Amino acid sequence: MEKSTRMNKLASAAFTEMDNLRRRVQAQGMDIINLSIGSPDLPPSPEVMATLERAILNGENYGYALSDGLEVFRQAVAHWYRRRFEVELDPDTEVLSLMGSQDGLSHIFLAYIDPGDVALIPDPGYPVYSSGLALAGGEKYPMPLLAENDFLPDLGSIPVDVAKKAKLMFLNYPNNPVAAVAPISFFAEVVDFAKTFDLIVCHDIAYSELAYDGYRPVSFLQAPGAKEVGVEFHSLSKTFNMAGCRLGMVVGNREVIKDLAVIKSNIDYGVFKAIQLAGVAALESPRTWVENMAAIYARRRDVLVDGLASLGWNIPKPKASMFLWAPLPAGYHSSQSFAEELLWKTGVVVVPGLTFGQRGEGFVRIALVCDEMRLIEAVRRIGENFRFEPQVVG
Repeated sequence: MEKSTRMNKLASAAFTEMDNLRRRVQAQGMDIINLSIGSPDLPPSPEVMATLERAILNGENYGYALSDGLEVFRQAVAHWYRRRFEVELDPDTEVLSLMGSQDGLSHIFLAYIDPGDVALIPDPGYPVYSSGLALAGGEKYPMPLLAENDFLPDLGSIPVDVAKKAKLMFLNYPNNPVAAVAPISFFAEVVDFAKTFDLIVCHDIAYSELAYDGYRPVSFLQAPGAKEVGVEFHSLSKTFNMAGCRLGMVVGNREVIKDLAVIKSNIDYGVFKAIQLAGVAALESPRTWVENMAAIYARRRDVLVDGLASLGWNIPKPKASMFLWAPLPAGYHSSQSFAEELLWKTGVVVVPGLTFGQRGEGFVRIALVCDEMRLIEAVRRIGENFRFEPQVVG
């Protein structure tokens, strides 16, 4: 049975290798502390779960929801964007429900990319940006995210001939995997760039509410003219601990929204109504609940960063996201081999940076998805099995 050639461009081998290794180590009796996948380990709020329970027991919610989403959900999204970002959205034309943000991020390519078309993709970057492009037959131009540029792409370094051919640009702040943030001034530059070269900006903002130390991430749509050139993808997975519910949204440019809606209408019949109603409850929840959730992640960040620093492994403290982007300790050069050694010796699972692109080499991604006691245990095990040479990290 011959597979399509596009299969060769999907699912990084590093993810599979690390999961297979985790199973082998676990089979030998090692207690695993899995800090690899960014899946929230906490439940949604009681109000969200109660709403979902009531909606599930309502037989009227079992018909097709249609791919554009319930009106009440789209209105809740528009209200949330107004409260959170002071961005005005028309719920009828500028909001579309998604089966999680990854649904839209992968399918947007089908609306705009023909074989050979170019998209600008961050490197390192969330894998779906590359896999979605591969499924559409497009060509990737990687935009390096480097520490010396605060992990922002240098738009001026993109060759003019490439920029003219590009149809899409993908951005993600707060970022996965590098845990960087972007100022509104950068998004203003992006808008100018998109207008100059007539391309569509797709901004992934799934981690906007997991922010620390008083920092509040901005929306791409807050930049003047942003709705003229792009859309923003968001998710209820991270902020509201609804990852398994598969609910997200895309907002912004109405023509892009319309085109993506056409793609989705040929693929699915929308998100289960009960889940959308639970999403409304989440979006209307008190800001204090969201802040309390962010505070939990902030404490986890501090436990892990401070604990590893005491061992000589210095990692920058991110302002937002649920990840640490950790430079390899001194003396290590391969993210894959270091992650494997860490797992064998300690049972702690992290993701090699190379998984996210060539520019990810030299780092590992650590997800803050265990409680503080488990993170303290992870630090203890690492301290017992590794001796790091202190190094200064900006």
